[in-house]
Amino acid sequence: MSSGRSLLARGPWHADQVEVRWSQEHYAPPESHTLAADAAIAALAERGSPSHDGLSARLVAHQHTADGRLAMDLQPIRWALRLVEGDASSSMAALCAVRDSDGRWLAGRRAAWLASWPGRWALGAGGAVDMDESPFETLARELAEEWQVEAAEMRGEALLLLPQAMVLFVGQAWLPPGAAVTMDHEHDEFAWWPADVADWPQEADEPLRRMAALLCEVPR
Repeated sequence: MSSGRSLLARGPWHADQVEVRWSQEHYAPPESHTLAADAAIAALAERGSPSHDGLSARLVAHQHTADGRLAMDLQPIRWALRLVEGDASSSMAALCAVRDSDGRWLAGRRAAWLASWPGRWALGAGGAVDMDESPFETLARELAEEWQVEAAEMRGEALLLLPQAMVLFVGQAWLPPGAAVTMDHEHDEFAWWPADVADWPQEADEPLRRMAALLCEVPR
């Protein structure tokens, strides 16, 4: 892929095709990363962010099997290590792009207090993969937490390595006809963008357009 992203594996996958094996061994970062994470958390507190530290997931290894399954080995990692500039230590996040029954895309502008991508427009819902959670489960959890809605259909689309060494599990969800979303405090504005990416508004930046193009490569 372009824009510095590496495609580690390509779906689509249904929930029963994504296997997760959790290690009990916590990731031990270099001391420099620990200090950088401490500084990042302190900086968030200084600007009034309620973001808090804790544990999340790190991708240790993955395998895309011949029968189309995705197997991932995960281990616990300190959440704040994802904030280390240039090296997120393979911390895992999940992104759930959301479509309505007419194919429109749910976009939300992220609140200014957030730790990552504050003030930027994003597709759907997303966040860190929690302890003992499958990234596929993260998609549904984040959708419910951020937009108070359940999907009629959901599938995993891709496993990406981002330039800052963050691993992103990308999924796509389709809402039932008539479904209404309720915006949470992590957003300050939302909109439904047209089904055709060429008709998206100016605030839809190029990385979002490339992401949508990736998701449209495999028909529903």
